[in-house]
Amino acid sequence: MARRIILSLALCSAFALAAGCSDQAAEEPQEKAPPAGTLDAEQMKRLGITTAPAQAVDAVPLGTVPGQVTLPPEARVAVTSNFPGAAVRVYVIEGQEVKRGQPLALVRAAEPLQIRGELARTQAELDLAEARARRLAQLAKEGVIAEARSEEAQAALRQARASVSEQQRLASLAGAGADGTMTLRAPISGRVAHVAVETGGPVDGMTAPFVIENASAYSVDLQLPERLAKSVRPGMPVEVELGLGEDGKPMVVGGKILSVAPSLDPMTRSIMAKASIGAAPNSIQGGLVAGKNVMVVIAGQSAQPGVAVPANAVTRVGEDDLVFVRSGNRFVSRKVTVSGQAAGRAYISAGLKAGEAVAVSGIAELKAMTAE
Repeated sequence: MARRIILSLALCSAFALAAGCSDQAAEEPQEKAPPAGTLDAEQMKRLGITTAPAQAVDAVPLGTVPGQVTLPPEARVAVTSNFPGAAVRVYVIEGQEVKRGQPLALVRAAEPLQIRGELARTQAELDLAEARARRLAQLAKEGVIAEARSEEAQAALRQARASVSEQQRLASLAGAGADGTMTLRAPISGRVAHVAVETGGPVDGMTAPFVIENASAYSVDLQLPERLAKSVRPGMPVEVELGLGEDGKPMVVGGKILSVAPSLDPMTRSIMAKASIGAAPNSIQGGLVAGKNVMVVIAGQSAQPGVAVPANAVTRVGEDDLVFVRSGNRFVSRKVTVSGQAAGRAYISAGLKAGEAVAVSGIAELKAMTAE
């Protein structure tokens, strides 16, 4: 009986002690986990996360569209031969820079020789017609012959002069020497883009043996989405980002919209436009070449304010553009509206205020943290 009483008292003490411990544990506050995206300075340094403030801009671009560098019509010239013949000598190679009037090839043709022979014949006929006209005019003046015969001689003289003039124009057009050789020359300064003739090979009047491209000016073919088609007008300024300069910063070339197509392309669901741009500075890596794909920023003509951030601060999740905004030790993802990108900067028209700090590196780490 005494042993039962002692065991009961021990169990009661154990249960009382356990209940007391549970109450004490319940009374003590538990430490909460930090919100997602919270980082201290040491963690930011270890993850390589840096920030930059959003800068206010007076005018946000209308948009950024893809484009392809092309040559304007007057910048690409085909050099042809006036008469078929054979290339005696070719002076240039493909890709070579040439000046206006520089010889490209020496061509020998039979037709210029025939023209020169015809010119000599017509000049002899002209001399004969002039002598006959003078003699008959004198005889008509003295009353030996009728005036009509003198008038016929004057008409024949005018006909001979017209024949000589025609043959002289043909000879000048041929540009051939006494041996029938013609020198093909560059009509503009630029670069030899195509050579389709070899020394000794045939040259005809249907195929251009040379094509010269003028690299002093370019144009860009743009693809405008439907949302921008009604807003883009000829004369609007544009900027084309070409690459990095010697200082490592993006380099841009300016221009303006020349024309906008009136209809929608059913294949691409876009409207074609053309813009003119200047020549690329020599310091730009890659520069401008015809056929190069570029991104074109359309500045527009409105003065809509906004902010600009480094382009690598903007990331895309699904269909949304996001930036990670710093608030104290936290980074919060925020949806923004990007109007365009140029010179390494993204222009934001909505979703971000000037002065707010955004992450410009370590974006992948922040996306992983906020996704947990």
